[in-house]
Amino acid sequence: MQKVGFFKSIHVKIVIIYVLLILIAMQVIGVYFTKQLEDQLVENFYDMLDERASLLAYNVEQEMRKNRDDSTPTLRSDIDVLLREFFSIENAEVQVIDKNKVVLSVSNFQKRHVIGQRTTEIRVKRALLGTDDEDILRDQNTGHRMRVLAVPVKSENETIGAIYIEASMEEIYEQMRQINQILMTGTIIALAITAALGVLLARTITRPILDMRKQAQVLGKGDFSRKVHVYGKDEIGQLAITFNELTNKLKDANAMKEEEKRKLSSVLSHMTDGVVATDKEGKIILVNRQGELLLNVSQDKILGTSIVDLLRLTEVFGLNDLIKQTDSLLLDFGNKDKEYLLEASFSVIQKEEGEFNGLITVLHDVTEQEKIEQERREFVANVSHELRTPLTSMKSYLEALEDGALHDPAIAPRFLNVAQTETERMIRLVNDLLQLSKMDSKDYRLNFDTIDVTKLVNSIIDRYELVSNRDMIVFHRDIPDQTTFATVDRDKLIQVLDNILSNAVKYSPEGGRISILLGEGEKHFKISVSDEGVGIPKESLPQIFERFYRVDKARSRKLGGTGLGLAIAKQIVVAHGGSIWVDSEWNVGTTITLTLPYSVEKVVGFNG
Repeated sequence: MQKVGFFKSIHVKIVIIYVLLILIAMQVIGVYFTKQLEDQLVENFYDMLDERASLLAYNVEQEMRKNRDDSTPTLRSDIDVLLREFFSIENAEVQVIDKNKVVLSVSNFQKRHVIGQRTTEIRVKRALLGTDDEDILRDQNTGHRMRVLAVPVKSENETIGAIYIEASMEEIYEQMRQINQILMTGTIIALAITAALGVLLARTITRPILDMRKQAQVLGKGDFSRKVHVYGKDEIGQLAITFNELTNKLKDANAMKEEEKRKLSSVLSHMTDGVVATDKEGKIILVNRQGELLLNVSQDKILGTSIVDLLRLTEVFGLNDLIKQTDSLLLDFGNKDKEYLLEASFSVIQKEEGEFNGLITVLHDVTEQEKIEQERREFVANVSHELRTPLTSMKSYLEALEDGALHDPAIAPRFLNVAQTETERMIRLVNDLLQLSKMDSKDYRLNFDTIDVTKLVNSIIDRYELVSNRDMIVFHRDIPDQTTFATVDRDKLIQVLDNILSNAVKYSPEGGRISILLGEGEKHFKISVSDEGVGIPKESLPQIFERFYRVDKARSRKLGGTGLGLAIAKQIVVAHGGSIWVDSEWNVGTTITLTLPYSVEKVVGFNG
């Protein structure tokens, strides 16, 4: 977390706030107090000066009206006494002027030279006219403020003189400067004390807050072991207690979340289906391991890409279409060499208020399922077709017999023979289907026994030589003289060889050659049957072991084949743990080869 700046710290802010409050309070108090004190001192000074001036004017008026002779003091002497008595004020000068503007006396003995001279002061002239005059002036030499006052001396409504006063007010302002200095010193002391107390007080408030801040930082890193210290039972203490309770709840919630996360991760990892999750914009945020395998992608490379692009639906679907999609989609991820189909189901993630918040896509491989389903449909169609053909033929011949052909000695036997042939064909078909059904069953078991393979193969060839003399087919044997023993199901091996040899006989031309090879390997023995028939086209070789598959359907039906012989042979060979394949060249011939192990350690069950 970023470090808090010094002036942004709540500790400093509290101290600054307290100091500013005290400073403002002291300034308000100081300004108000000094203003009131200054006004009071000035007012008292004015009152004192006015009172002295009025008293002096009264006494001067009395002295001027007094009758004087040689035995009484002079007017100047009496006025000097009055000035010393009433105006012994420091920094104040008084002049007494008669009605002729002549200065009779002064309080400042240094200016006694003006006595007897006529004054030119304008305020004195106004006072001699009976009007009081006063003003605040500044001394030109010292710059001190002075109150200048001119008071008329009246006797029976007649102005007989005037009193002119100049009194310095600088003492008052000097006192105010001293008082302001005292207030300033007091303010500084108060601010210093307040700052110290503010620091202590701020620490009592910010210490638990800083502790909770540190706790929040630790919680952000996932550490729930630390606790906030509770310093008291006030609101901050209660906040600390609540913070500790919140820490415990977060610890429990985080543990639960981690447990659910582990469960979900385990479920996703072990799911057989692929899961892809997106955000509300359709961008991929999660793919489980199975999803990576199914889509052949890496989660690191596709995170943040669009689900529509990932599923190759850009041209036909948009995100809104997938949100509304209720049915599963079949996705073709195959190519020309390999078929690969995925089924995708979509589920919408919603917030509590119903707002779309993402999409869950579940994928599973349905390639084999679709292949089986296709085979099932083809199987049903083929069975239906194979049964319908002989039944239709039988129905036609039986109807002809019913219509009167039965009594025709030339036609009836031939029609009955056709009906019998078609019936035998259906019986072979049904038997082959039953054989495949049994082999597809989970309960199907082979009856293994140790037999002489060399003797068995020779006996089967002998049997086919007897029934194939009329076609002049030659059987060439490449079979070793020594005995070959193997543990196999005798009847099933006979059935495999019968199916292969019967096909070789059917498709061999008259006078053709069929070669049978028995070879021995380290763990397997091999049987190979080659004919000189028409062969199989190269493009048909991959389907030759499929059920009901025929290269030449018309010729196969004419020869009575069901199209299941090689399919049954492959099922039996695979059930033995062996393999079978075909090599053929068109108009040259066909070779079918199978390999089987000499022994099987345990009974092999086969589920098609």
